[in-house]
Amino acid sequence: MAYLTVNPIELMKTILFALALASSTTLAATPKDEVTKPLKVVINSVRYGKDVLALKSFAGEEQGRQMMADAWAKGTDAQHKEFVALFHQLFGKIAFPKIRKNFENLDTVLYDEPAVTGDRAEISSTILINHPMKKQELKVKYQLIKGKAGWQVIDVSVLGDSMLKGIKEEQIQPLFQEGGWDKVLQAMKDKNGELKDVVLK
Repeated sequence: MAYLTVNPIELMKTILFALALASSTTLAATPKDEVTKPLKVVINSVRYGKDVLALKSFAGEEQGRQMMADAWAKGTDAQHKEFVALFHQLFGKIAFPKIRKNFENLDTVLYDEPAVTGDRAEISSTILINHPMKKQELKVKYQLIKGKAGWQVIDVSVLGDSMLKGIKEEQIQPLFQEGGWDKVLQAMKDKNGELKDVVLK
């Protein structure tokens, strides 16, 4: 009778390969995992007072491009850099404390499947706020862009209202029409000066 012989070394190699393959398959990030990663960073960072970390998940250049529209291409690199820095400072100082207050009673965040087209993505979510007096459900949609650092947030829409569109139409564009880049940047500097006592951590 012939006996089947097994090389123990080859058997071990086969087992290790199979385990590695199974592990990589299990741990492979889905498009939803990748797109929601910066969103989770923003929510958790703002919730626990890590504002600077949260701001790193926003695509400042693209935000500036959308708010300044055609004028962005006419600005210098220095103006672009200053605009992004000031906008993030102001956004962090004005918006994050309000968001953090709401997140004191955060229950959970449910994400839909993202719609990914090239380096752009949109994803909707439902944020459940379990406030003692009243439970809330916030419908929030995010726009993201993928760069060298991975996915970053461009815009946030709450109940259909775009954050960037509102800032652009109500603040940025009127200032630009009045005095161009200088007027926009000076107004942002002035507002940031008024908020000097608010420190981003």
